[in-house]
Amino acid sequence: MHRHGAGKFITLQIRMEALSATEFIDKTPALLYPRRMPPFNRIQRQIIDSPFNLRLFVTGRAGAGKTTVGVERLNALLAQGVAGNSILLLTPQRSLQENYLTALESPTRSAGGEVTSITIGGLARRMVDLFWPLAAEAAGFAHPDDAPIFLTLETAQYYMAHLVRPLLDEGFFDSLTINHNRLYSQILDNLNKAALVGFAHSDIAARLDAALTGDPAQRRVYADAQECANRFRAYCLENNLLDFSLQLEIFMNILWPHPAVQKYLTDTYHHLIYDNVEEDVPRAHDLMRAWLPRFDSALLIYDEGAGFRHFLGADKLTAWALRELCDEHIVLDESFVMSEHVAELNDALAGATNSDAASKVESLRPDNDALTIVSMRFYPQLLDSIADEIESLISNSQISPNEIVILAPYLSDALRFSISNRLDARKIPWRSQRPSRSLRDEPAAQALITLAALAHPQWEIRPPKFDAAYALMQSIESLDLVRAQLLTDIVYHPRDSRLSTFDEIKPEMQERITYSIGNKYSRIRDWILAYRESTPLPLDHFLRKIFGETLSQPGFGYHTNFDSVRVAASLVESVRKFRLAMESTRGDLTGLNVGKEYLAMLSEGVIAASYVESWKTEDKDAVLIAPAHSFLMMNRPAAIQFWLDAGSSGWHERLAQPLTHPYVLARGWDPARAWSDAQEVQSAKESLARLTSGLLNRCRQKIYLCMAELGESGYEQRGDLLRGFQKVLQNSNAESQ
Repeated sequence: MHRHGAGKFITLQIRMEALSATEFIDKTPALLYPRRMPPFNRIQRQIIDSPFNLRLFVTGRAGAGKTTVGVERLNALLAQGVAGNSILLLTPQRSLQENYLTALESPTRSAGGEVTSITIGGLARRMVDLFWPLAAEAAGFAHPDDAPIFLTLETAQYYMAHLVRPLLDEGFFDSLTINHNRLYSQILDNLNKAALVGFAHSDIAARLDAALTGDPAQRRVYADAQECANRFRAYCLENNLLDFSLQLEIFMNILWPHPAVQKYLTDTYHHLIYDNVEEDVPRAHDLMRAWLPRFDSALLIYDEGAGFRHFLGADKLTAWALRELCDEHIVLDESFVMSEHVAELNDALAGATNSDAASKVESLRPDNDALTIVSMRFYPQLLDSIADEIESLISNSQISPNEIVILAPYLSDALRFSISNRLDARKIPWRSQRPSRSLRDEPAAQALITLAALAHPQWEIRPPKFDAAYALMQSIESLDLVRAQLLTDIVYHPRDSRLSTFDEIKPEMQERITYSIGNKYSRIRDWILAYRESTPLPLDHFLRKIFGETLSQPGFGYHTNFDSVRVAASLVESVRKFRLAMESTRGDLTGLNVGKEYLAMLSEGVIAASYVESWKTEDKDAVLIAPAHSFLMMNRPAAIQFWLDAGSSGWHERLAQPLTHPYVLARGWDPARAWSDAQEVQSAKESLARLTSGLLNRCRQKIYLCMAELGESGYEQRGDLLRGFQKVLQNSNAESQ
């Protein structure tokens, strides 16, 4: 592979001619645009119009119209008078229900009750709540006559931290260097894996230990993790706390086998639509194996080549086995997304990344222009070029911003800021999606948390001056960081959280900051001082009050920034759930200040639960910036995809997780086997092939493969993804000569 000068784009054709960015734009009318999807083809119509007494198993690659068929099948059921409350819509993740919910919210839909749209975790929680008297004593809760307390991801991590912190002082995990929030989340992940796969939580360490081939000291780490998991489970049973793993275990092991529960579910739901079966977990598939024959009709949708949630326990094999219980297996093999050139690239790359050494690498035709390489020496140059190209695509090629996605194996704060700053400079709208991002890392949430600390001096949390300046910058429209720091240095006194008036500032400095900014600061200050004199509110009530009365008003930072509004809504929901769980707590955590405890938890970097609002497609037309796996789980196509850091190993290597292992804790793993380096390499290749195929199946026109000689961290990159593309290009170039 060669480069035609720094700052040039290379449109990869078999002739390997190098085109400048200007030449490339001139050729864009010749791009092969995707085929428009007809109303429905014959096979799709067959699925939609099938009798309501059949169980169908539909397979096909992404873009074949499977979810579209599922939505229309749902509409057909409602149109024929089937009661909505007799239909169960099941998906592995709530974000995958968006297309169905959009149809159900349409004013043209048929009336007839509300469809139950849910995940296996949501169903388990509902049944535990509804049938608590049947489950409480059998599960071993110490107070079966009291109501259950359901934990979110955040509150579960809080209680885990409460139990694990003293153990860290005793020497637990002393051989590990790991952030505490990752420590807590991996112990919880082990408990969840046990529940999702279907083995006892007390067997976690034994399974991990049996597969160990490396450092023997790792056995101590597994033993410590097992002890923490055991203590957490015992604490939950003692205090009527139910984390996700305990909810699912109770539902599957105690409630589902009970005749009263089975009768309730089978009498309530007569029709099933189960989309993205391959992304769900073995216990969900176990439930379906027992329940499926009792449905009047069922539509199970399986995405070939997927299984992206394997690290969360998804199992394609147990999903595929469900076809044996269906009356018909129907294949949709036509893509309504990929152009012919993208499909050709997909086939070629599949052969190049296949772990089978004997697999044939297909060649690209000379006129294939579905791939363009953007290659620069330095990373900032690369980001500049990407932003310039996006600007050209929007202005010259009339590509809508929401048809453009920028994907990376990992999306760091620095990378997100660098890209968004360049798009802002070109007035290109953008949005980002990072499910694993802590609320603490969101500027809108940081500002609210800082204001909460300032309004509650009794908590004795003294935000540093930079945090106070950043909160003012976020809260006041048109306030830049320089003036925010000037203002904060003068008016804010961290020692006692005192806020001076704007009138006390020297006139020349007032003019520099501007009186408009000073007036808005004074409004925030007056509001905080008035609140300090009143009876303190619960933290979520406080956030609603300051948001509604001040921050969302004209002239303030949240008035027109809808992304900040979304973050604020997630923060309020997070605080509310935390408060409800804490207020019901027994024992040694009673009497704690909930707001202060929440801020302390957030300061440790506890990851926020995934909120549906953050996954919903926004109304505004914007470029999406996201990790590659997050984009796949949004289940949406795009015309143009930019793949950043093409040489990074992050495209194929899994994250280091010293306390857990997604493959060893999977159902198909033999507990007597050891996990070898060869298996690690093999799993990485399979993951890369699955990821690249999934992305290409969701691409309409073109892939931009973006790389810098020196990556984001300043090091040269030579990952497997780049090697795969090199094989394709070398093979194509050889055949064209």
